[in-house]
Amino acid sequence: MNIKKIIDSLYETNQSSKEELAYIINNISGEDFQYLQERAYETKEKHYSNTVFMRGLIEFTNYCKRDCSYCGIRRSNKDADRYRLSVDQILECCKTGYELGFSTFVLQGGEDPYFTDEIICEIISKIKELYPDCAVTLSIGEKSKESYQKYYDAGADRFLLRHETANHDLYDSIHPEMTLNSRIECLNSLKDIGYQVGAGFMVGIPGQTTENLVEDLLFLKDLEPHMIGIGPFIPHKKTPLGKYEGGTVEKTLIMLCLTRLLLPKVLLPSTTALGTLDSLGREKALKSGANVVMPNLSPTDQREKYELYENKICTGDEAAHCRVCIEARINSTGNVVDMSRGDHVDYL
Repeated sequence: MNIKKIIDSLYETNQSSKEELAYIINNISGEDFQYLQERAYETKEKHYSNTVFMRGLIEFTNYCKRDCSYCGIRRSNKDADRYRLSVDQILECCKTGYELGFSTFVLQGGEDPYFTDEIICEIISKIKELYPDCAVTLSIGEKSKESYQKYYDAGADRFLLRHETANHDLYDSIHPEMTLNSRIECLNSLKDIGYQVGAGFMVGIPGQTTENLVEDLLFLKDLEPHMIGIGPFIPHKKTPLGKYEGGTVEKTLIMLCLTRLLLPKVLLPSTTALGTLDSLGREKALKSGANVVMPNLSPTDQREKYELYENKICTGDEAAHCRVCIEARINSTGNVVDMSRGDHVDYL
């Protein structure tokens, strides 16, 4: 197979076979990888020009009822320093973000039973009342369709729910008491309700194969989410997977490029995890077709506690510093910041 010919076909048609995708993942390097990046970036430019959307991330609770074997805030980690932000603290984070120009607030947390539907809806309603021109994104895990509908009716615009892996056996191996079918049902419910929906996966999960990564790509192609979060697996020593090797920046960038080519209109974040593994990881992602960044608006005295993985960057930076730093990084890649809501092009 000729890798550049496969890339050209993928660029033109946004389609590729299992065999071709696997061949690229297994064999690409050097000039061919640079060519893949260029094609992915050109695809992003077609739909979003040279803009990168900036969202304000608020990590409001690190309590979680789940026990995912890769996650530092899993319920079995008795060493996790737990915290919850109050409604007023969350609104204060939004105030700070709004004054810095943010138009989207991403509320992310563990699956914390303390935050009932009533409390979540109260938070959404108050944010929308204070900042009606802003979008609210939720990332709070698996809920019933009825709960998702309540949040939507309260004003939530988007929901992020990474599927992590589209292979049932691999999913089961890292998610005790959970099923991939349940995850998929949640994603379909969110789409049915009318959310802009985000899915996504980890690269480098112990036991993950090239075929598994291809499964992820084809699952996403079929699901057609509006946002896709892709990041490397980074081990946390207080988890069952803490002694395994993590994923690589290089493999993650390949998956970002292929995702952009398969789903050309998708909103694709440049993740903090990439910046944690490589000081220029976020810039490399932006050059690979990513077009979203999410600086942290959480209180600086709590950020280190939201430790999904170890050595997370930017935990001590003030929100204003994060905002300026990220913008400089975006500009260094030839892109410019867009502080609008940054909706998927099909929602404009």
